[in-house]
Amino acid sequence: MPKVAIVAALEREVWPIIRHWQVSESVYEGRRSKFYENDRAVLVCGGIGPEAARRATEAVVQLYRPIAVVSVGFAGALDPKLKVGTVVGVKTVVDAKDGSRANSPIGSWVLVSVDSVMSVAQKATLAKTYGAHAVDMEAASVARGAQARGIPFVCVKVISDEVDFEIPPVGKFVGSAGEFRGASFSLFALIRPWLWVKVFRLAKNSEKASQALCAWLDQYNHEPERREPSLYPALTVH
Repeated sequence: MPKVAIVAALEREVWPIIRHWQVSESVYEGRRSKFYENDRAVLVCGGIGPEAARRATEAVVQLYRPIAVVSVGFAGALDPKLKVGTVVGVKTVVDAKDGSRANSPIGSWVLVSVDSVMSVAQKATLAKTYGAHAVDMEAASVARGAQARGIPFVCVKVISDEVDFEIPPVGKFVGSAGEFRGASFSLFALIRPWLWVKVFRLAKNSEKASQALCAWLDQYNHEPERREPSLYPALTVH
């Protein structure tokens, strides 16, 4: 059966759902990537940021020829109604770099993609400028990769930080390949006690968000009700 391709940033976002999936490694354009598969889907964690998402999307599309591409992962709230753990179905993805838009026929929210971690003040500007409800760093690149090949695109995000939460300086610890240097960040935070409360809250928020996202993704562990592959997940999103 043709599969749905799911593109995430980091394994920790989706680990509860993929830890029992079959794992394989493949090389595309000189880069080795790890792919998690079951009968219905293949998931790749490309790394943080637009360039990492672009590479991952190109790789999974070329290697697996999926029937649809789904961008999933963490997003920051730009709307105070969106709380940590809310799974958001996106109707429009806006690329802040050039203002281009991509449709995602599954929800009702507007997501804006940027190239760096946003402060609370920057979030407010994004909400006003783009009429957006949430922000991430990868969805626009995934959308562009899918649409360039004529493949249906879907975007589902989970809120990991609310509109008034000032994220610690994690952006400094993202490597050139999109990897998060967790050990270096932990050492950085350890000697800065004024960051401990925020780091603890960030960790708890991330855990809650991951559990909510994986509960939504669990549908890919089950056979669809109809025989033909389902392009768009059936579970309700906000």
